[in-house]
Amino acid sequence: MSSWSRIRRAVFSSLSFSIGLILATAAMPSHAEEMASSSGEALYRERCATCHEGGVARAPDRNALRLLSPERIGFALAYGMMSQQGRDLSRGQIGDVVRFLAGGPAAPPPVLPDSSCREPAPVLSETSLPRWNGWGVDIRQHRFQPADQAQLAPDDVPRLKLKWSFGFPSDVRAYAQPTVFGGRVFVGSAGGKVYALDAKTGCQRWMFDAGFGVRTAITIGEDARGTTAYFGDQRGHAYALDADTGKLLWKRRVEEHQAAMITGAPALADGVLYVPVSSLEEALAADPRYSCCTFRGLIAALDVGTGEVKWRAYVSPPAQAQGISSIGVQLFGPSGGAIWSAPTVDLKANTIYATTGDSYSNPAQDTSDAFIAFDTTSGKLKWSRQMTERDAYNVACTTQYRSNCPDAKGPDFDFGSSAILVDLPEGKRALIAGQKSGMVHALDPDHDGAVLWQRRVGQGGTLGGVQWGMATDDENIYVAVSDIGLQRVAAGTPGGQKSIFGPGELKMDPRAGGGLFALKLATGEIVWHTPHPGCNDRPGCSPAQSAAVTAIPGVVFSGGLDGHLRAYAAKTGEAIWDVDTMQDYQTVNGAPAHGGSLDGPGAVVAGGMLYVNSGYTNFGTMPGNVLLAFSVDGK
Repeated sequence: MSSWSRIRRAVFSSLSFSIGLILATAAMPSHAEEMASSSGEALYRERCATCHEGGVARAPDRNALRLLSPERIGFALAYGMMSQQGRDLSRGQIGDVVRFLAGGPAAPPPVLPDSSCREPAPVLSETSLPRWNGWGVDIRQHRFQPADQAQLAPDDVPRLKLKWSFGFPSDVRAYAQPTVFGGRVFVGSAGGKVYALDAKTGCQRWMFDAGFGVRTAITIGEDARGTTAYFGDQRGHAYALDADTGKLLWKRRVEEHQAAMITGAPALADGVLYVPVSSLEEALAADPRYSCCTFRGLIAALDVGTGEVKWRAYVSPPAQAQGISSIGVQLFGPSGGAIWSAPTVDLKANTIYATTGDSYSNPAQDTSDAFIAFDTTSGKLKWSRQMTERDAYNVACTTQYRSNCPDAKGPDFDFGSSAILVDLPEGKRALIAGQKSGMVHALDPDHDGAVLWQRRVGQGGTLGGVQWGMATDDENIYVAVSDIGLQRVAAGTPGGQKSIFGPGELKMDPRAGGGLFALKLATGEIVWHTPHPGCNDRPGCSPAQSAAVTAIPGVVFSGGLDGHLRAYAAKTGEAIWDVDTMQDYQTVNGAPAHGGSLDGPGAVVAGGMLYVNSGYTNFGTMPGNVLLAFSVDGK
């Protein structure tokens, strides 16, 4: 049995300790409370602050952590995303950390009203019901919704108003893109719940508890067995649920590495589910005691009926010993090449494409920061095309504890954006993706990834360039730019966040980043560019447009870290609609909910309605926990 399996079994045998411990510490005498708080703060500073107060990308700051329930924090340290940091802590020590972060005794969870649907559900297989399936609508990842499915004309977009909202209880992120199918909205949550909601009203059809955060979009499949919902979680499990009832059909851990997780939506084609696998190991490397690094990105091909793994295709060879760190810890490599985004299926060429992340350790691999092509039948590597050489990076490179930082030290220009497969004139084709370097690349998938064109749209950076995805119609590809900037400011400055990288605090630069581009598909020529309108001195605001872009005929939607979702005319780039999602909401399920930054998932349009998640806490970005549904005049 692997060491991780032993740890997992041991934790499973005492899963009840977390809630019990919280309840016990809530009743501590005041002197004991003070001692526990002091111990918890010391442990937090030692184990957690490096990332959560050090400006590490996508690590919630302490203000966001305070919004989580004590049970959620305890579970994360004992068995969840932060189990590496809590790996050798006693139950009492974990309780101390939880108590320190919670800032006081545990509050009972809110009692929510019954929000179950009263009316019968539509038939899932009804083809007249509009659909947005998975990440990119189709297996070529276009993120373009045709008119017959969108049912939203450009002239109607300025009249969009909120129809309903749904709150994710006790969450601080709303990072899973919804799927619309059969009159339902399927959506995962950071709290590990997957919901099926009525598309028109938001009432609940069913809920499934996966136990770990679900960040992927849901992919729906139809076959002789019925209609099935497929997704992945933040512990590397793939799931199949009966889409009508939420009943679990199968669950499969697709990669045994302890840091493996699934962030990109699975792609479904010809009875095979292609699951991309990324990891948390890049962040775990911030701990100088961690033996970095052994994870390698992969796609796993699963049988849709059973979940059995047909093949695994890895980005790099297995890690080998690479020497000893400056503090005497064994180092490993090669590693990295995480696949963060949904893969793209090319039925014509019997090929599945993915874009990869950077290497985590020495030696840097030529399959990192790359487009990569695998045979759909065998998983054999067909070709790869690297866009940035020698990009070996992990979070240790940005902290004061750099013993795990590889020689190259970045620049962290990995891909988070799916490759989009498009048809060009004269029977030619292109595979297009944006990179954190600020470049958009178009390759020829029929000639081993030969470069067709490249276009710079941003300056790039760790949180820069193109983050989560683009959209395309028959003429243009639409690209949003992140390029988050950070400033060092005096302690106590509004919007500032504590940092371990020197005196003062870090604050998002309200003048850096953002903007939307339209590029010609065939050449990459800039058709138009619309800058972000600015933050208007809003504390902590960034103009970065990091969320995935969505398109319908005549309109492009782009969300930003400022909490705004904007619609642009596809021909000119003129902004035609702007909604600020950063506010409190009265939700259909009664859960307290607030909007925040828009990052990661993009808007989804189907049946005359637009759905978008709001809230994506990061270093300096705004937490939130709400799914919003808009319709024309809110009707």
